[in-house]
Amino acid sequence: MDPFSDVLDVSGVKGALSTRIEAGGRWAVVLDDYPGAALHAVTAGRAWLTVPGSEPVELASDDVVLLPAGTPHGLGDEPGDPEGTGRCEHATARGRGDGDLIRLGSSPATTRIVTIHYDCDPAALTQVLAILPGIVHVRAETGTTGLDDTVRMLARELAHPQIATRTVLKSLVDVVLVQMLRAWLAEDPPACLGTWLGALHDPVVGKALECLHEDPATPWTTATLAAAISVSRATLARRFPAATGATPAAYLANWRMDLAAVRLRDTHDSLEAIASAVGYGSVPAFSRAFTRAHGRTPGRYRSEARTRRVPAFRLHQPLPSSLRVDAGRAGA
Repeated sequence: MDPFSDVLDVSGVKGALSTRIEAGGRWAVVLDDYPGAALHAVTAGRAWLTVPGSEPVELASDDVVLLPAGTPHGLGDEPGDPEGTGRCEHATARGRGDGDLIRLGSSPATTRIVTIHYDCDPAALTQVLAILPGIVHVRAETGTTGLDDTVRMLARELAHPQIATRTVLKSLVDVVLVQMLRAWLAEDPPACLGTWLGALHDPVVGKALECLHEDPATPWTTATLAAAISVSRATLARRFPAATGATPAAYLANWRMDLAAVRLRDTHDSLEAIASAVGYGSVPAFSRAFTRAHGRTPGRYRSEARTRRVPAFRLHQPLPSSLRVDAGRAGA
């Protein structure tokens, strides 16, 4: 099982190239507010990142920084408020998948930055990007080979487009996010605690998550889950909330509702089949739980999703393997 991939699929994380910056000399830019998370990869030169209420952050070549969704910020050749420099430009940073180029400053470009924006399904209860603990900065010297290689591939593809470049870029923007989160987890594990990624830092909690994802229909309790991974109930009851910010029962309840939401949105499966696949013995019990979690009945959720033509948010596979297996057992 790969719970991380499952959560990326179900929470609908998807990336798009946004702005490319080439700057030299004196320059500054403010990127417009964007509801998604923003990732900046410095492929050459240096820059200063300014976020209101925080100390400026110096970014060096090969640094990568990820900002929580909707964070207003600016970039420039020196620290401080870009608006006060007298040379600030405003840029539309909404990703269209083609990396619009912005040239800044009067001197030849010495700094190059690639910006990627990431969105997710706001209805998903299990999130990765929505719970980031502030700015995530992976410095070049503490990064990983995988992250460095992916950013370089991205820069080369943008600098020298070839056949199917758009297809290659679509794949690379997803890989950049995974590689960055891997590097951050390896560099600063304590910072991940209390977020979903904290589970990946704790091997006991990681094993528990694998069980929950592999068979979400099982009526797990803290005791049975602890027995399945050969630890004491007290150990799991202490370490699971410390790592993830939720009890095993709360996590499982949210995960079941997320899996159900995907099935309601993307399939024609009956409510009986969906309820059984996520561990409910009756449709009424499932409907009550789903309504509490999502604020509408399963039928209304499905109808509204199709009326809005909600896309199937996913990176890897149509449905997590756990749900597809359970659906098979349920006769879906």
